[in-house]
Amino acid sequence: MLPISPSAAAHDFKTIAIVGKYPVPGNAPWLSDIADFLHASGRTVLVEAETACHSGISGFATMTPEQIGMHADVAIVVGGDGTMLGIARQLAPFNVPLIGINQGRLGFMTDIALDRMIPVLTDMLAGKVESEQRSLLEGAVLRGGEAIFHGLAFNDVVVSRGAGSGMLELRVDVDGRFMYNQRSDGLIVATPTGSTAYALSAGGPLLHPSLGGVVLVPIAPHALSNRPIVLPDSCEIVIEIVNGRDTSVNFDMQSLASLQHQDRIVIRRSQHTTTFLHPQGWSYFETLRQKLHWNEYPSAEGQLK
Repeated sequence: MLPISPSAAAHDFKTIAIVGKYPVPGNAPWLSDIADFLHASGRTVLVEAETACHSGISGFATMTPEQIGMHADVAIVVGGDGTMLGIARQLAPFNVPLIGINQGRLGFMTDIALDRMIPVLTDMLAGKVESEQRSLLEGAVLRGGEAIFHGLAFNDVVVSRGAGSGMLELRVDVDGRFMYNQRSDGLIVATPTGSTAYALSAGGPLLHPSLGGVVLVPIAPHALSNRPIVLPDSCEIVIEIVNGRDTSVNFDMQSLASLQHQDRIVIRRSQHTTTFLHPQGWSYFETLRQKLHWNEYPSAEGQLK
C-alpha cells in the first residue's frame, strides 16, 4: 500500500461522487455536509441518483453508477460494508477509487468515522492517503453447457441449501483436476476481502488483502476433515451440484435460486480490481483489532490504541 503523492491526488480528485446508504433516516445532513464541503473546495460534485432521491439533496448533478464510473475521479461512500459492496461491484470496471465513511456497524471497508469525516477528507483530498487494491471474483452458472447466469462478487460466491432441505453434495474441481466431493450445508468461495465476512463466521481463515488467494470454506460439513483451504487466485474453481434440493448460489447476496443437479458454477478471479483510499497511517491490523475485539496493546505513549 503506497502513499499517493499530493500533486497526483490534487490532479485526480477534481470530480467527486457521493454515494449514500438509503433509506436511512437522518443521513441527509451528513451527505449535505460532504457535498457542501467538496463544492466549497472547488470540486465538481456528483450525487448518485438513488442517493439524491432518498436524501433530498439538490443543487448537484445526479448520475447513475455507470455515469459516475465514466465521469468521477473518486467516489465517497457513506454507509456500511453492504453499501460499499454494492457500489464497488458497479464501479470496478471503471477503476474509480473509493473512500469509505462508516455509517454501519462493522465497517471493515468504510473506515472513516462520521464525526471526523471533514478533517479526514481535507487531509485525504490534499494527498495524504494510502491506496490498496482489492480483487473480485467473477462466475457463471452453466446448465447443459450454456451460461444461464453471470455474476461479480467483491466478498464471496456462496452455494447453499434451502432452509427446509437436507445436505448438499457438491463436486469441486480446481483447474480441471478433481479436488473432492463434499456433503455439507454449502460452500463459500471468498476473496481476501470476503475472508472477514461470511467465511469468517463459518470458521475460515483471515487473508490479508494484498494476498493473491481465494479461500474455500465448507458450511457445516458432514465430515470434519473437510477443512477450509486457500488456493491461488489464478485457479479456476468449478462446483457441480451432485445432489440436494432447493439449492441456490449468490454473488455478494445476489441470488440465483433453484439450481438443478449437474449445474456447474465456474468461478475465477475477475480482471477488474477495486482501489480503496484510506487516511494516511491507516492499518489493516488496527482495523482487525477494533472490529474483532482483539486484545489491544499500549502505544509508546502508554495509551491504548
